Amino acid sequence: MEKNKMSKSSFNNFIFLLILLTPVILPCCKNPGSKSEENKIEARTPVTIVSVSDKTISETIDLSAVSVFMNKNIIRSATTGTIEEISVTPGDFISRNQLLFTVKTREAMAVQNTQTGDSSLNFKGIIKIFSPKEGIISSISHQNGDFVQEGDELAVIAEQNSLVFILEVPFEFKSLIEKRSTCSLKLPDNSVITGLIKGKLPEMNVQAQTISFLVKPVTTGRLPQNLIAIASIIKNIKGNAVVLPKPAVLGNEALTEFWVMKLVNDSIAIRVIVKKGIETNNEVEITDPLFSSSDRVILTGNYGLPDTASIIIME
Repeated sequence: MEKNKMSKSSFNNFIFLLILLTPVILPCCKNPGSKSEENKIEARTPVTIVSVSDKTISETIDLSAVSVFMNKNIIRSATTGTIEEISVTPGDFISRNQLLFTVKTREAMAVQNTQTGDSSLNFKGIIKIFSPKEGIISSISHQNGDFVQEGDELAVIAEQNSLVFILEVPFEFKSLIEKRSTCSLKLPDNSVITGLIKGKLPEMNVQAQTISFLVKPVTTGRLPQNLIAIASIIKNIKGNAVVLPKPAVLGNEALTEFWVMKLVNDSIAIRVIVKKGIETNNEVEITDPLFSSSDRVILTGNYGLPDTASIIIME
């Protein structure tokens, strides 16, 4: 009996000691790596931003155009004889009345071959052929010493001021081109010049089903034939449009929905569904909703961001 009393007393003492030590043991058992929600550091995505622009934007169509000389002068021999001298070479730019060829007549050659001492037969019989207009020597058909007949082709001169670009236009764009008087021509060296749309040729290209329009380049430079340029014709233009750079506008895979990430403040961006208008290679018109010039939109770092994303603005 005495033994049971002692066991019960020891048990009571153990419980009492455990109660006293509980406040000390429990904190020690907590995971030292766990933190409260208030102590967590939220990750923020670095981004760059851009402001909405209010400007004129235009939509263009780009078509291929090839340069060609519309007027070419064929230089022919005025007599039968031998070419004594050629004063020009292909590619030379010549002026009007410039000397091109010197031809010795057949009669002069015959007299020279008689080798008589009669001074009355001593004449040179040299015919000089001059350029009727300024232009570029496209080709030369003979060499020094060649025998030519009267009327034979000696050279071809392309008139520089007759150079135009032949613009091949699909039939569905015919009415659009007819409404325009100018276009821009981008040359292979990336220079851009203005072109005046002068008219069209009466026949279509039977294979490509395109109409050939004539575009006169406005330039002081000398352009060669068969130069390929890209003609940009304005299809649609709008002033005072709300415009954003193209990278700022995101879309789904099917390109049926588009949105931007608009800043609420310096650390939060929200997703805003937008509707696009005119679109160029670098910019997009936003037709809905109506943004103001003070609105800020994420330019880079926006891909994959959720709605109400935490961001940090990078300079």
